Amino acid sequence: MSDPAPHVGGETPIALGRPTVGDAELAAVADVFRSGWLAGAGPTCERFEERFARVTGVRHALATSSCGAALQLGLRALGVEPGDEVVVADYTFPATGHAVVRAGATPVFADVRADTATVDPAAVAAALTRRTVGILAVDVAGQPADYDDLAAIARRHGLWLFEDAACAAGATYRSRPAGSLADLAAFSFHGRKGITAGEGGALVSDRSELVERARKLHTYGISQAAASEGSAELPVPCFDEVGDNYRLSDVQAAIMLAQLDRLPDLLAARRRVAERYRAAFDGLDGVTPAVELPDRTHAWQAYHLTVTGGLGRDRVATRLRERGIGCGFGTYASHLQPAYGRQPHLPVSAEQFATRLSLPMHANLTDREVDRVIDAARDAVRASA
Repeated sequence: MSDPAPHVGGETPIALGRPTVGDAELAAVADVFRSGWLAGAGPTCERFEERFARVTGVRHALATSSCGAALQLGLRALGVEPGDEVVVADYTFPATGHAVVRAGATPVFADVRADTATVDPAAVAAALTRRTVGILAVDVAGQPADYDDLAAIARRHGLWLFEDAACAAGATYRSRPAGSLADLAAFSFHGRKGITAGEGGALVSDRSELVERARKLHTYGISQAAASEGSAELPVPCFDEVGDNYRLSDVQAAIMLAQLDRLPDLLAARRRVAERYRAAFDGLDGVTPAVELPDRTHAWQAYHLTVTGGLGRDRVATRLRERGIGCGFGTYASHLQPAYGRQPHLPVSAEQFATRLSLPMHANLTDREVDRVIDAARDAVRASA
């Protein structure tokens, strides 16, 4: 997955993001083809779910068609309904807020920290009302939010806590893996994520009743076909409620199993790039490097350089693209999106939306490509001053 810049000066453009896939993934797919079970929620999905639960430090995982599907299923499993309010981290891809709207509830957006852009616990506490049923936090770009503080707020007010860990596979918070930090967590396996099947997601939790409820809803409201495979009796499912088809195919699950084998190396490669960027941009006038807090491990799904001092993020981005460097804005200030109607202004999130620049970040970047990104970015910043 790239955001390709034009071919300039005879050099190959550098993609904003690119998956790391190859022979291992092809071999895993071939095994599924030979098995005859390509559909969703089959034996390969079951193996992936068991392994992903271990990776995320929980007892249960449910493979889904996307992170958005996992968010929607999680909210339904939690019993969210019309009239409810959910406090949502504002600086995030709108799938987070969309899931609340899909559940019939109202997202109440909370402002974020200026350094990490993760939700500010004080803003969460201020956003609570008598209709609030839960808190939906986001691990921005792969760095977990302040879950101990958020959990304390949730306990104090009798709320649930949901972790949008779309970008955070392999991240940690105070030595605990992303996915184990809340009542539920949702992950994405989109092509720009740290591990990927092109699309897909997962819902994880220690609470078996929530995952089993979501499992039924993600297969139209009936038990999965694999549950009756090999039975001597003729199973006739009963539809006692309306669900959806939010299943991950066994083909995608096979790719994900191969990706989990790669996860430590992929994380290490992204960390090397992030460290190069930090060293290069630390002290450069007009920009602030991405921050990794000392009590957590960033998964570096994305690298956000903050363009400050009146330089203009968009001007810097244009100059990078002119030199063949893929780049984009960080992510959205949800409260500014028209889909949510008129919302109270959240100044920190709005500032992040206006100033964060996403630089190339993936495990395939070579040292020479990182050098090109750094040189181009430094030149673009100086030219914009």
